[in-house]
Amino acid sequence: MPRSSRPRRSVLYMPGSNARALEKARTLAADCLILDMEDSVAADAKLTAREQIGAAIAEGDYGHREIIVRTNSLDSAWGEGDLKAVAAMDADAVLLPKVENAEMVRDAETILNAAGNHKIAIWCMMETPLGMLQAQEVAFASTRVTCLVMGTSDLAKDLHAAHTRERIPFMTSLGLCILAARAARIAILDGVHLDLSDDEGLHEACIQGRQLGMDGKTLIHPKTIAIANECFAPSEEELAWSRRIIEAHAEAEKEGKGVVLVDGRLVENLHVEGAQRVVIMAEAIAAMESDVQTAAE
Repeated sequence: MPRSSRPRRSVLYMPGSNARALEKARTLAADCLILDMEDSVAADAKLTAREQIGAAIAEGDYGHREIIVRTNSLDSAWGEGDLKAVAAMDADAVLLPKVENAEMVRDAETILNAAGNHKIAIWCMMETPLGMLQAQEVAFASTRVTCLVMGTSDLAKDLHAAHTRERIPFMTSLGLCILAARAARIAILDGVHLDLSDDEGLHEACIQGRQLGMDGKTLIHPKTIAIANECFAPSEEELAWSRRIIEAHAEAEKEGKGVVLVDGRLVENLHVEGAQRVVIMAEAIAAMESDVQTAAE
């Protein structure tokens, strides 16, 4: 299992300069919220975003949602101040933009440590060609790196690539980052779907992302949460099958067998590991949704 296996089906960007959005986020069914100081915030609103995000996190009431703060880059006028501010917040992770090497991660970690925060997780935006080529180095830069986040919009610009429904222009980049994340046993999130009028395309992208091995989808609008939650959650059929092969393999082991046939399919330990991952995730999602329902009541 990855170092962190909590549900991250839907990961919604929320502009930190929009106080109303930060308030609304408390009511949304997203698994994670990225409170943003970077791309969605104009230059003259950067400090306002920093202050409002800090106040929103201090106020709390985000329930089960994992809270991540995206800072500006360290080579900007705001990056170091952003990291120092996040160090004092009760966020689950900090998201670093345009990470291209291990040194960038370690520089951020040094600032966080100097500010007294030695435990906040570090997520890394993977959104440049050099970042793709250094994905392994980034994933292993620190034990605090727990997630890679694909930034396919910036990547498309740098690659001079088109946004197609099949996303063939991104396959090499997605594959390199998935390999790095799985080798490091950390999570990885797919890039955003830009066309908010194209629910069918979003659904296809989510299914494709899950088939590739992504843990969830980054999103730019609340209307897309339900599709991502559905696509990245185990289906009832998948869950039932997983439980069945776990049970069948356990019975086979009692008889001294390492493999067993279930409905004509060969099941061995590697299949059981995958099935256990499905069951753990389904139970985590169910527990999280139960907490939300209880809070609503």
